[in-house]
Amino acid sequence: MSVSATTQDAATPRALSPWLTFLFAASCGFVAANLYYGQPLAGLISADLGFSPAATGLIVTLTQIGYGLGLLLLVPLADLFENRRLILTLTVGSALALIGAAFSSTPGMFLTASLCIGLASVAAQVLVPFAASMAPDATRGQVVGNVMSGLLCGIMLARPFASLVAETSSWHVVYYVTAAVMIALGIVLRVNLPVRVPHTKLRYAELLASMGHLALNSRVLQRRALYQAGMFGAFSLFWTTAPLLLASPAFGISQSGIALFALAGAAGAIASPIAGRLADRGMTKVASTLAMLLGMGSFLISHFATDGSLTALILLTAAAILLDFGVTTNLVCGQRAIYGLSPEHRGRLNGLFMATFFTGGAIGSALGGWAYATGGWTLAAWIGFCFPALAFLFFLTEGREK
Repeated sequence: MSVSATTQDAATPRALSPWLTFLFAASCGFVAANLYYGQPLAGLISADLGFSPAATGLIVTLTQIGYGLGLLLLVPLADLFENRRLILTLTVGSALALIGAAFSSTPGMFLTASLCIGLASVAAQVLVPFAASMAPDATRGQVVGNVMSGLLCGIMLARPFASLVAETSSWHVVYYVTAAVMIALGIVLRVNLPVRVPHTKLRYAELLASMGHLALNSRVLQRRALYQAGMFGAFSLFWTTAPLLLASPAFGISQSGIALFALAGAAGAIASPIAGRLADRGMTKVASTLAMLLGMGSFLISHFATDGSLTALILLTAAAILLDFGVTTNLVCGQRAIYGLSPEHRGRLNGLFMATFFTGGAIGSALGGWAYATGGWTLAAWIGFCFPALAFLFFLTEGREK
């Protein structure tokens, strides 16, 4: 199927076809997954390439830093350059970076590739507002929800995929395979994506400067970004520490078993289209309230999941699903809200939104590792509870503000 029409911000959007919706969702999933392959492989890569124990954490950290820089420096280009070309450029960049990781023979080579993987993976955050721009306002939340379900599936499936492939072959194969996936994806996107030309005439420096104005003056952006920072902080803390708990003597679960546990989190992706429909019906506040309560509740029930029993494992799995439902629901509601602010600023708004809550996730991961080492799962779970609790308290100050 070839799409040759040009989509501009001024045009009246038509409903996306099921095929294009699926393509956006699948593309986001494949691209976002690139960020997470290194997490379960860090030990293998470190031993093979000769990383020092202190430097092993950089395998994940450099990818996150690259992604954060890309959100602030590359995603805003969606408001300046033709979107299909930008997405294809970033997809090719992802393929090259993944090939570089596969061929790495020294720590320096791999860390450079990791940084580039993070930078290029922001293609997913160009695709999401692109899809939103093609949807009528009445169904924009539904479209964003459907696309985000694909992105979240990619995030949650990346870790078990990498673990299973590395266990049957090697960590190099993970990067070879995913590079091939990026090349194939680029071909499919080149054939099927429409052209979208934004109307912004700013220079790049002016574009970046305008982001400061948006960050300081958009109350909706500020609130939705901080709500999601709290939720994503809890998400990152949980998925940093839960594998440590499962691998502890209390549970004694193998790496393959932990990979299967991670699949439970993918169930949260089904919340995306539901949240989108609720937002389209003007029920954003109801959905956000439910999302934050689910986030808090997931950590409360996890306090009963530390004795290594089957019941404890079931409770921990339920906590993972509830938390992922909450994080996904709040994310889609937030994106639906900010995409409705200004069509010509969607790239910049999305970059700021994602960078803010990604920072919350980085804080959650850091605190989770410290908390688990200091006070075990009990301390980690209470800190995890505080993230959505603080977001909810801030949410309660919103009053009647939309």
